[in-house]
Amino acid sequence: MENKLSQLKKMTLVVADTGDIDAMKQYQPEDATTNPSLIYRAAQMEKYEYLVRDAIRWAQDQGGNKEQIMANTVDQLAVSLGSEILKIIPGRISTEVDSRLSFDIDGTIQRARKLISLYHDRKIPAHRVLIKIAATWEGIKAAEILEKENIQCNLTLLFGFGQAVACAEACVFLISPFVGRILDWYKKTTGRSDFAAEEDPGVQSVTNIYNYYKKFDHQTIVMGASFRNHGQIEQLAGCDRLTISPQLLKILNTETETIPRKLSPAIAKKSDLKRIEMDEKRFRWMLNDDAMSTEKLAEGIRIFTEDIRKLETFILDFNK
Repeated sequence: MENKLSQLKKMTLVVADTGDIDAMKQYQPEDATTNPSLIYRAAQMEKYEYLVRDAIRWAQDQGGNKEQIMANTVDQLAVSLGSEILKIIPGRISTEVDSRLSFDIDGTIQRARKLISLYHDRKIPAHRVLIKIAATWEGIKAAEILEKENIQCNLTLLFGFGQAVACAEACVFLISPFVGRILDWYKKTTGRSDFAAEEDPGVQSVTNIYNYYKKFDHQTIVMGASFRNHGQIEQLAGCDRLTISPQLLKILNTETETIPRKLSPAIAKKSDLKRIEMDEKRFRWMLNDDAMSTEKLAEGIRIFTEDIRKLETFILDFNK
């Protein structure tokens, strides 16, 4: 019998949600995605010490003040790890802009260009890299400009329908709606211990976004992310892409029950969703009107920022 992971790969492009190169070798995903949390964990692994050391040395050679040297070290480390991953996977690596720039259009654009330049220095073309940006209004506007420069973007920390519509209208390459974190919020808010997979609010959110995009012929790719269990993944079989942790890839790789396709353009065309015309006022109102999206976006930016600071502290201690 064919395992679930093999079945899923026939319907959906599978992306590894990890910075662990060994896991990618084992599960052979098409693409991979990293974030500050994953890079921080990878940096602490003994097998990646040389990447940290090389990034520190490179940044010091570039000169500048302490803040500039640290920013260069973090960016070079992210690109170094991404470059190693690209030796294994056939597709793209997502590399994240500093989350402290989430409300800074110009700062996000400059940092994105810098990351692409660092990859270029390693002979890695821009089409193999996605720049990850938080799906704030400012982040989406920055991505809209970058896309016109052929720097393709992955809009992350996406929880609300309004965020998804704005990304589609900005013609961003890809969005990463966070299934698990949506479920976390609803479990905490309702007091329920769990939801059946088909009733999972994170699954329903991604399903609605996928159906909206396909019904109105938006080209932006939907990549479900942040899964808490394999049931969520199976309910989204057929989604454009799914980014999955090694722990859940292992489960899918060992189980053999049949996975039916749940999402498809044909099904989406039959949905009763109505087109929304998005502007900044509507975006901010829809976000404000959705407590879950408002809270999880803000929390996500704080978590990523905390992990960047942990990484910076680790680098400082490493260099002593």
